[in-house]
Amino acid sequence: MNALISVSDKTGIVDFARALHALGIKLISTGGTAKLLADEKLPVTEVAELTGFPEMLDGRVKTLHPMVHGGLLARRDVPEHMAALKTHGIDTIDLLVVNLYPFEATVAKAGCTLEDAIENIDIGGPAMVRSAAKNWKDVGVLTDASQYAGVLEELKAAGKLTDATKFALSVAAFNRISQYDGAISDYLSGIQPDGTHSLFPGQSNGRFVKVQDLRYGENSHQQAALYRDLYPAPGSLVTAKQLQGKELSYNNIADADAAWECVKSFTESACVIVKHANPCGVAVGKDALEAYSKAFKTDPTSAFGGIIALNCTLDEAAAQQISKQFVEVLMAPAFTPAALEVFKSKVNVRILQIDLPPGGDTAWKQGRNLMDVKRVGSGLLMQTADNHELALADLKVVSKLQPTPAQLQDLLFAWKVAKYVKSNAIVFCGGGMTLGVGAGQMSRIDSARIASIKAANAGLELAGSAVASDAFFPFRDGLDVVVDVGATCVIQPGGSMRDEEVIAAADERGVVMVLSGVRHFRH
Repeated sequence: MNALISVSDKTGIVDFARALHALGIKLISTGGTAKLLADEKLPVTEVAELTGFPEMLDGRVKTLHPMVHGGLLARRDVPEHMAALKTHGIDTIDLLVVNLYPFEATVAKAGCTLEDAIENIDIGGPAMVRSAAKNWKDVGVLTDASQYAGVLEELKAAGKLTDATKFALSVAAFNRISQYDGAISDYLSGIQPDGTHSLFPGQSNGRFVKVQDLRYGENSHQQAALYRDLYPAPGSLVTAKQLQGKELSYNNIADADAAWECVKSFTESACVIVKHANPCGVAVGKDALEAYSKAFKTDPTSAFGGIIALNCTLDEAAAQQISKQFVEVLMAPAFTPAALEVFKSKVNVRILQIDLPPGGDTAWKQGRNLMDVKRVGSGLLMQTADNHELALADLKVVSKLQPTPAQLQDLLFAWKVAKYVKSNAIVFCGGGMTLGVGAGQMSRIDSARIASIKAANAGLELAGSAVASDAFFPFRDGLDVVVDVGATCVIQPGGSMRDEEVIAAADERGVVMVLSGVRHFRH
């Protein structure tokens, strides 16, 4: 057997090549890889010796040669192919080990120039990979170091690779080429005439990897699967580890994402309960038990069969309290052994452990999407994700009455929750917890009424509460509704033609009004 090795990422390659040599497989290599193997005292034939033609153009041309591609593409079961190899003195290549120039890593670096990007577009590597993958019945092609161990195990056991393994390697190889070409297309088609780079390229190439097939979609007559980004952000939902429970459903995953995105936006210990994609209870507390207990009070009815997310360790005390209700999914960054023991008897509860993101100044470091995508008829709507975080200094007080420090904190809390509630959103808060949530109504005034009704049903007092509206009040009637039930301070984006009328109404009713200057529609 002959193996051709040419890798940019040399992780594990020396040990792999040494094991191949021990199995009697001849090693052929290029450039830096050949030098590395030779330095390790491994017998290696350089491609230039094989082709009789030196590497040229700074290494741009080295494997684009019939001596290489003939050895990869020749079908062993076609006599004419084998006769052609013999006529031209070409040996078969039975194993190809290639990973590509680091284009994705290069363009991800700050300050990457077009020249840097172009120089990291691999030509010979993808050509060889395609040749080997096309001829998968005769050639095993490895494109990632994670494949080395399995291939070696099979070679040691049987002296060859099974057809199933070679086909799987071929599929992985074509997937890798697709990912690579997609990254190049995205980057180059995003370059503008003035040399700047657009967030929205001329062609968008999705690069997602299937995680699992799902039992069904949003409804039982629909089919579904879960995919993840090729490089998922740390602290994002798809990095979760399921510790127990039934298989996650489509709706479980969608609701879990809504809960996790909301809860990780808090720095204090927090709990978010989600039902049908909307937070029905959110609270902060000194620990998991207090945060959960407060969040549950907002809407115990909706919390039944909900999704619960915490951004702090779940201990036994909190677990005992949560276990009293029916919960579909429970998420936290950590669980004590005693907490997990509590749920052992509740075998259907899906428990997910998700590390919190490291935090920082980028969406990636915050574990968030950079882009959001919505499917429309024969097309996509793409937008930058709503990752805006409101700070105290951003608030503009427009009422005559000035907010107290406690009111400011309640307003910021209410605003943070409203960002994750479906529009039109009205959220009553107080004391670090939601008191009433109105979501998804065609009329903002109806959302306000529903929020107050839910608070009343839960036995929660709205006197002195703070209210967040995800978009401006188009008329004063919405403001009157929330003030009538007890709100004393309101946060809204502003920007309506009737802002002055609404602000005057706030002064007339003797309540605080602050503007965020930012809208949080969530459809």
